[in-house]
Amino acid sequence: MKKTVAAWAVLLALMQPAAALCLATGEDLEVGAAAAIVMEAETGEVLFSQDIHRQLPMASTTKIMTAWLTLEQPDLWREFTVDDDAIRVEGSSMGLQAGDTVTLYALAAGMLLASGNDAAGAAAVAISGSMAAFAGEMNRRAAMLGMNNTHFVTPSGLDAEGHYSTAYDMALLARAALQNPLFAEIAASRRMTVCYGQPPYPRSLLNHNRLLSLYGDAIGVKTGFTKKAGRCLVSAAQRDGVRLICVTLNCPDDWNTHAALYRRYFALTERCTLSAAPPILPVVGGSSATLRTAIAGQPCYTAIRGRAQPVTAEIYLNRPFCYAPVAQGQPLGQVVWRCGGRVIGTAALTAAETIPAAEKPRHWWQRR
Repeated sequence: MKKTVAAWAVLLALMQPAAALCLATGEDLEVGAAAAIVMEAETGEVLFSQDIHRQLPMASTTKIMTAWLTLEQPDLWREFTVDDDAIRVEGSSMGLQAGDTVTLYALAAGMLLASGNDAAGAAAVAISGSMAAFAGEMNRRAAMLGMNNTHFVTPSGLDAEGHYSTAYDMALLARAALQNPLFAEIAASRRMTVCYGQPPYPRSLLNHNRLLSLYGDAIGVKTGFTKKAGRCLVSAAQRDGVRLICVTLNCPDDWNTHAALYRRYFALTERCTLSAAPPILPVVGGSSATLRTAIAGQPCYTAIRGRAQPVTAEIYLNRPFCYAPVAQGQPLGQVVWRCGGRVIGTAALTAAETIPAAEKPRHWWQRR
């Protein structure tokens, strides 16, 4: 009997939500959400963690994946007629009607701004032939990103059995999607004008993401809500070269929560310059026997204020010497910086000067 009681105690302990933790400082910190995370976008370092691997419904933040996959398609501005069945969905809409002509670009805008479930369905069918086939593409991309606790069923995020993600996985998704310039541009827009209809005519779409207006450093990305999921928000903000991603799932006060987390974590982070001693390389067959090298650009990384962690630089050369001639700016290798075993920056190692080939000695009969 005692063993049974002990076993139940262990099981109940495992079922309890994990304690929230400010990983940047090691102190306890909690927000009013079922799950929450703050991630530094460049390296993916988690700064704040609250049940970040707990599987939960994520509502229309699903459309981050749908819009991203849509914007990767060729012929984004090619006009086509929407599938009538695909746009017959409940919930938020960009106003598509049977027979409307639209483009994939307009559908992506309709997803990210108006949170159009009709836009998500129309894009899924246009790209993959069916919503089920498109969900397969979503799950394949999720696996590639390491979203190990995510499973997509619908392109819109409407509640469905087996449709779930985590705060951590949604942060990974936002981090990757924002690297697409078109996605980043649309997600940061408070209002856009796109054309669709029968015949197409300009429509103005207002972004549901109020954080773009409430918090000056916000740059996206997507809201979500269903009764089952509660209020969900995936956002990103940038200040002084530092980009942070914040995710809350089932958070009644998400606007204020995200703003408060950004104020806290921007104050804890700073942009630092990465440096290394460029090597001098031997030159074969040149007018000079040695070559000065340089690090291209001005590599930087995001550091936690007051947290002393050693940064190491490793130089990888294409070869340990150079054959002349060598042109200034010629790539010679790469510099990789690591902190705590994690890559925090890379830069090309290039030639800092031009080294012509040495003149060949003349024969005695060519000399004057």
